[in-house]
Amino acid sequence: MSLADFFTPISIQDFCSGADFYNSQFGKIMQAYETSFPDLAAVESKPHIVLIGVEEERGAVNNAGTKKSPNAIRKHFYNLYQGDYNVRIADLGNIKAGATIRDTYVALKTVIEELVKHDILPIIMGGGQDLTYAQYMAYEGLEQRVEVAIIDAKFDLDQDNGEDTELNAHTYLNHIILHQPDYLFNLSNLAYQTYLVSKESINMYDKLFFSTMRIGMMAGKLDQAEPLIRAADMLSVDVGAIRASEAPGNANANPNGLYGDEACQLARYAGMSDKCSSIGFYEYNPTFDPMGHTASLVAQMIWCFVDGFYNRKNDAPLIPKSAYIIYRTTLENDDYELVFVKSKKSDRWWMQVPYFGSKSINERYYWVPCRYEDYQLAVAGDMPDLWWKTHQKLQ
Repeated sequence: MSLADFFTPISIQDFCSGADFYNSQFGKIMQAYETSFPDLAAVESKPHIVLIGVEEERGAVNNAGTKKSPNAIRKHFYNLYQGDYNVRIADLGNIKAGATIRDTYVALKTVIEELVKHDILPIIMGGGQDLTYAQYMAYEGLEQRVEVAIIDAKFDLDQDNGEDTELNAHTYLNHIILHQPDYLFNLSNLAYQTYLVSKESINMYDKLFFSTMRIGMMAGKLDQAEPLIRAADMLSVDVGAIRASEAPGNANANPNGLYGDEACQLARYAGMSDKCSSIGFYEYNPTFDPMGHTASLVAQMIWCFVDGFYNRKNDAPLIPKSAYIIYRTTLENDDYELVFVKSKKSDRWWMQVPYFGSKSINERYYWVPCRYEDYQLAVAGDMPDLWWKTHQKLQ
């Protein structure tokens, strides 16, 4: 079965705001599935990034209309201008809703898995945030630990029913956390609002050594979130995490949340991460967006992600060793030292967490993205919380 079998074509001209696109607009340079499916195997022209629309809304809770979002976003994204780099991006069209919502999950999982295997980064648009589950399932066959980052105003968990709860946009994390086999290494929930999250959910995250960052911690200090995003293999964005005044296109929009420019910066952080291999933008609903402001913002977030992607530094820790500055510090009353490295290319930091009782000589350390402040904390004699949480998960 070809990937083309999962998609329905689009018409680029439907998204043009004028008579035609200008030369440097995405609508002019985009390979799109109009009559023929983009060639994803051609060595010379294989796209680095692809857009995927999903015309599904059955898993969105109290937000019917999300299936219309892919084309609404395209209408704004196609009219944006590319940055100062050569872009190889394709639009594969839309995945139609299956006979059942499970059929849609399987289709999206299959498509993402195939793209990631071939080193093509998918950007998913449309549907409820339950599609994050299908995005996550795509990594099951890749035989690797997966780190997931979620930008959301709340934790989408059902504390009462656990694994037996119905899968939808408010419960999909149950299914990710409890899925077997377990290949989830870390889950980060960014920009949550405390009054929307139960203390039981926060306690559960702490017990599992997952990472959280509430909206107040990010205010004016957005770079605090960068290491958590840099650590993630996949990112899921709930448009409802952006305040209603900036993004009204969501039936569950909140008066508080991220500002539009903050959301764009987070998307750029994800694009710049060498590790991020898929991103999804969910819960946008054109029904509540008559002026198209939210569609325009999501399109700009995608632009920022693409811009970040083409500004990646390819600075995996200690490859090569000469490209890094190594810092060592010993905590008081501890027998081992903490090792930090800083990239000369990007000034980004990582810290080394050892595998105790490692199975393999090739897997002795885990490199955790961190901040300069974590190094300062270690120099002062305190154990960084991020080091401790990672250490617990490696045992």
